[in-house]
Amino acid sequence: MSESRTEGPLIYLIACEASGDQIGGLLMAALRTACLDKVRFAGIGGATMQAAGLERLFDTKELALLGVFEVLPKARMVLKRVKQTVADIEARQPDILVTIDSWGFTGRVHERLTRKKSSIPRVRYVAPQVWAWRPGRAKQLAKWIDHLLTLLPFEPPFFTRFGLPATWVGHPVIESGWSRGDGYRFRKLHNITAEKRVIGILPGSRKSEVGRLLPVFKQTVALLKHRYPDLHVVVPTVDTVAHEVYTAVREWGVPVTVVMEPGARPDAFAACEAAIAASGTVSLELALAGVPHIVAYKANALSVFAFRMLTKLRHVNLVNILVGHEAVPERLQSKCRPDILADDIAILMRDELRRTAQSADFAAALSKLTPEGTRPSRRAAEVILGLIKKS
Repeated sequence: MSESRTEGPLIYLIACEASGDQIGGLLMAALRTACLDKVRFAGIGGATMQAAGLERLFDTKELALLGVFEVLPKARMVLKRVKQTVADIEARQPDILVTIDSWGFTGRVHERLTRKKSSIPRVRYVAPQVWAWRPGRAKQLAKWIDHLLTLLPFEPPFFTRFGLPATWVGHPVIESGWSRGDGYRFRKLHNITAEKRVIGILPGSRKSEVGRLLPVFKQTVALLKHRYPDLHVVVPTVDTVAHEVYTAVREWGVPVTVVMEPGARPDAFAACEAAIAASGTVSLELALAGVPHIVAYKANALSVFAFRMLTKLRHVNLVNILVGHEAVPERLQSKCRPDILADDIAILMRDELRRTAQSADFAAALSKLTPEGTRPSRRAAEVILGLIKKS
């Protein structure tokens, strides 16, 4: 490592999921620019953060968990990793701790450091959606972290009333290049001829997700094949579930291109006429790419019951939350059926009015994701470095 990179603040970062790894990579780049490359990174992250210079404590694959009922069977492993992470933070004594996702894991890290009366400033980047469910968790955050960086403009007021300083920095998805894909280049690279009807299938990044969704998507593709004999399916995925995805798509009976490289995803999106995606940040990525899509999801029944008992939201998809109506069809639980999904995709592929309406809603939602005059990751870096200076 060069001498310039061994100087400057040590920033400890934790991101356990694929979307958090992308956010972490952008933040690291912004911090490196702001510090003129005199900054060091340690912690937990995926391939993107590791490539950006993160000295990684362990692989994140085992922590790509979902709801409380998925976490419980692996509680011993989670607590072991929490203990290991806290010990590493205490040994390194970083200038600041920034956690990005997986509150079930990172929340325990913050809690233990708080109980140990650690003087290390603690920041949360990406607010847990306590405004959607479990609002009491906001009190936990106020006890365990020093500052919250939020992606959405309406989040800071929710948390500041609990005594937690919060800054809206905007959503990093805006700066991730999803709108700059080249569909023609992707088709040429993968020998997908012009007459092929290309759809995207995005089954998620957690094993519990793909385990529930891939069988449904297989049947959906079989139904679509009867309508579109020249169908070609593109499946962007991540290394945490790559084995499961590759194994499943061999049996789909249509040409399938699996995309692993993060840098190839914008081109893959641009090649798609429509897409089916697991609910999550990927819907914003598809919206930026201008791809008409639906979201489909099946979760543990007990987790869903708990969510429905506690939430007041009418929608789960962020595009729909931002525009206030169901712009993107939500096919959840019992509605996540092959016949429904196939009909939805067929409508998006043939109905120009429906595609145009979604496009307008995408623009309205995306306009609410970033403050004017700065990039989200740059603003986040400014706040983090300001907190280091203050401490």
